[in-house]
Amino acid sequence: MKIAGIIIIIVGLVLTIFTATTFFTKEKVVDMGKIEITHNKPHSLKWSPLIGIAVMAVGGVVLWRSYKK
Repeated sequence: MKIAGIIIIIVGLVLTIFTATTFFTKEKVVDMGKIEITHNKPHSLKWSPLIGIAVMAVGGVVLWRSYKK
């Protein structure tokens, strides 16, 4: 449980520092037989830093409970 608590805290720290990510999907624009034109369409995921702080708090509780036993 100690390792799980530490991993959860690290994930929360990463979520707090990096509050957005962008990924791309390919979208067909034209498809005429052998000719195919695609376009990379960007998608953004954004979250609040408070989510990372909440995840770190959960990791702290897991870590604290593992030392209590």
